[in-house]
Amino acid sequence: MVLTIVKYNAGNIQSVLYALERIGTTASVTDDVDEIKSADKVIFPGVGEASTAMQYLKERNLDKLIKDLKQPVLGVCLGLQLMCTYTEENDTECLGIFDAQVKKFVNQSNANYKIPQIGWNNIYDVKTDLFRGVNNDYCYFVHSYYASLGEHTIATADYIQPYSAALHKNNFYGVQFHPEKSAEAGEQILKNFITL
Repeated sequence: MVLTIVKYNAGNIQSVLYALERIGTTASVTDDVDEIKSADKVIFPGVGEASTAMQYLKERNLDKLIKDLKQPVLGVCLGLQLMCTYTEENDTECLGIFDAQVKKFVNQSNANYKIPQIGWNNIYDVKTDLFRGVNNDYCYFVHSYYASLGEHTIATADYIQPYSAALHKNNFYGVQFHPEKSAEAGEQILKNFITL
């Protein structure tokens, strides 16, 4: 099985590679259109800022490529957000795979919520084989923006309000948390993705 990680100046690729090694899998990191197209599975990772990431994708025609992929694709953190239609982060039009808007957390209550959310949070109402063996587990989040709940939501988390911890449409999956930093639950999710 050929597993490819999309290279687009996202910051967490090394930790994804380490996590894959821990579960006995290797992956290549590339922005080569043909290599990505021919992979069996694709991971679209992300730590970074939406508008510069979209710019990098467009300059290399990766924006069109990702939307046209037919094999299973897993977006992580910024990867999930870029697969939505739009993000408030620098007013950025995204790939439009998921019909969802990405908004910035706004602390409207008196509760002591810090933005970004950094740390462990449980996910619940999980659906699809991506979460086989995982339910109500704690995963590791680092984000200031979130995708609203909607028809593509396959896992929910609460921080200020409920939001999409994961999305799914056809061959595309996205998780807002970092499975590569989410201990046993994260490893199980990566294993599930590899066997989809």
